[in-house]
Amino acid sequence: MTVVQDTAARNGTGGRPRTAFGVSLPGLDVTANPVGLRFESELSLPAWCRLGSHVAQLGTAAAWWIGDWLVYGQDRYQDRYRRSMAEHALDYQTLRNYAWVSRHVRLPQRRRSLSFQHHAEVARLPAEQQTSWLRAAEENSWSRNALRDQLRGRPGRVRPVTLRIDAPPQRKQRWAEAAEAAGQSLTAWVISRLDEATGA
Repeated sequence: MTVVQDTAARNGTGGRPRTAFGVSLPGLDVTANPVGLRFESELSLPAWCRLGSHVAQLGTAAAWWIGDWLVYGQDRYQDRYRRSMAEHALDYQTLRNYAWVSRHVRLPQRRRSLSFQHHAEVARLPAEQQTSWLRAAEENSWSRNALRDQLRGRPGRVRPVTLRIDAPPQRKQRWAEAAEAAGQSLTAWVISRLDEATGA
């Protein structure tokens, strides 16, 4: 993914320069800007699926970026923090939630394959418990709601099944590399590939 910054862009009223961001996705003939996606040519089904993964990751990343940015401002510019927040399009409560989760779930606990909402579910817990629950959610491919049910002691809704796959070491290594490239654990990656194959 390549982010292109155009500081010469101007807003629609001819006012002061603004910064415009465009995103170029490698291997995909698609560009993204703050108001949409532009499809330059036809996408195959695998390419379209890959694009969906990129977009989902960007959505989760944006929540973390905003949250970490707010925490930095809270800690360093308390007198001007609220005024700066008021200049952004998101409502105050959403921004507060981003900041709260980002402050309570530190970088070492965060998992790339899980949504921001997964992390919000465990944010009230001590760091060690966060790590344990997030690992379980990742390994079992729990949705945010399934993780919430587990945390509330209603595990009956989720019945993970254990599968054993015998494969040559070199094939497992290729799978592990693909999972790492996708930002997932090997277990989560295998489950997502199986789901894709069955249309689940």
